[in-house]
Amino acid sequence: MAFREVGVIEIKEILRRWQKKESLRNIAAAVGLDRKTVRRYVKAAQQHGVLQNTSSPISDAVLGRVIAALLPGTPVAVGNMREHCRLHRTLIEEWVRKGCKSPKIGRLLLHHTQVVVPERTLRRFIKDEIQNSVKDDSSVRIVESPPGQVLEIDFMEVGKVLLSGVNSRLFALVCVAACSRHLFVWPCLRTTTIDVIEGLEAAWSFFGGVFPVIVHDNPKAIVVRAHPFSPTFNTELAEYAQARGFVLDPARVRHPRDKPHVERSVSYIRSDGFAAERYLDLDATRKGLAHWCREVAGQRRHGTLRRKPLEVFEAEEKALLLPAPEEPYDVPIWAERKVGSDHAISVGEALYSVPHALRGESLRVRLDRSTVKMYHHHQLVKIHVRVGVGKSSIDPADLPEGLGELATRDANALQRQCATYGNAVGEYARLILNAPQPWMKMRQVYRLLGLCKQYGASPVEQACNDALQQEVIDVQRLAHLLETQNPPDPPPTAKILRFCRDPSEFRRNHA
Repeated sequence: MAFREVGVIEIKEILRRWQKKESLRNIAAAVGLDRKTVRRYVKAAQQHGVLQNTSSPISDAVLGRVIAALLPGTPVAVGNMREHCRLHRTLIEEWVRKGCKSPKIGRLLLHHTQVVVPERTLRRFIKDEIQNSVKDDSSVRIVESPPGQVLEIDFMEVGKVLLSGVNSRLFALVCVAACSRHLFVWPCLRTTTIDVIEGLEAAWSFFGGVFPVIVHDNPKAIVVRAHPFSPTFNTELAEYAQARGFVLDPARVRHPRDKPHVERSVSYIRSDGFAAERYLDLDATRKGLAHWCREVAGQRRHGTLRRKPLEVFEAEEKALLLPAPEEPYDVPIWAERKVGSDHAISVGEALYSVPHALRGESLRVRLDRSTVKMYHHHQLVKIHVRVGVGKSSIDPADLPEGLGELATRDANALQRQCATYGNAVGEYARLILNAPQPWMKMRQVYRLLGLCKQYGASPVEQACNDALQQEVIDVQRLAHLLETQNPPDPPPTAKILRFCRDPSEFRRNHA
């Protein structure tokens, strides 16, 4: 039989008729209740001082106490076994802390008190008066965030879906405005830092502005090292936050109540946004979810706000957001590289030179669409314009002296270097390099520079002038000419040592 709640008017009528000495049978028939129910209310009234055969009305305070005494869940008098457990509460708490269960605690209590306590009574006592007093599951409702200030984000796993004919594992970045509850969902195939940045970029376009504060969980894509006071953020995401002007506020680890709005929205998104939906590919999924966020989730009557989230957002939050980005964000890539013996590093499948003084050092490299920046001990040491895959960017100034021209095959620089020793030497180098492939003749120019260093500028200038008049453009013949005109100095005469003896003195005469 279903439970019927007795109203205040009916209870007051029961007590009024009882005061007039009507029988319980007549009272039950008049108010339409069972006679046992009438008896319970009469008995409770007597316990609270209500007298029969009196004309004084029953006050609301007395009536409230009578009703409270018979409400479901009202504490009742405890039995002897519960009182026995309360007397030995200290012992039972100690056994519970040591990990004992109710059967073992019952045996220990029998050993100490010689009293058998039913296991069911003991289990109820431990649950009601010991464990509940230690564990506190209560929560406190925090004041709502100001409009246009806080955006809560989190990743949810959608599951296996069929996209473009492939069974893919689908995730989604969920963004919920803490004040208006207006939400945005960005489906993705991974949960990397790039996916977070792409999802937030789409969220700024969806909301029409940037929220100043983002409350988030602690995935590796955002937080490298979680800490309640000083977390270490991912470098790429921290740089993105600086570029867009918002602040990252991580929730505590395993504390979902720090971001309750986005946590509460996950089940709604799963059941209403994704359930029974079929999308052709990832782009179609993102467009479909954006339409659902605006036309379905944004138009529903929210259970807490009792208003439509989209209306609240448009009226109270949108005007307070930071300006939306006008250009897409260039997502950088950070990497650690060690400078090799060739004074260069490989990043982004291309080669870039590094100042030769940093050979063997480890650098922190930032790569974006247009530039490559290199940092050594947090100091910027080199900037390159990014080149295509498989190409190289070599700055001759980064190489040791004399190697830059060779590395870059700069024939003009070599010719200018030869011209410093004389006009004829420079002209001779120009004629050597005057070939379809100048870089094939660079060894001869280096040989010419070596002759200048060996014999000096004047002899080489004169030899080059004579060779030009004879139209002899051959470095090897020029070297032979210089060797003939400038023979090497004879070795110095050997000095007789003071105590040196003539070899004849060591001869033996065999007479």
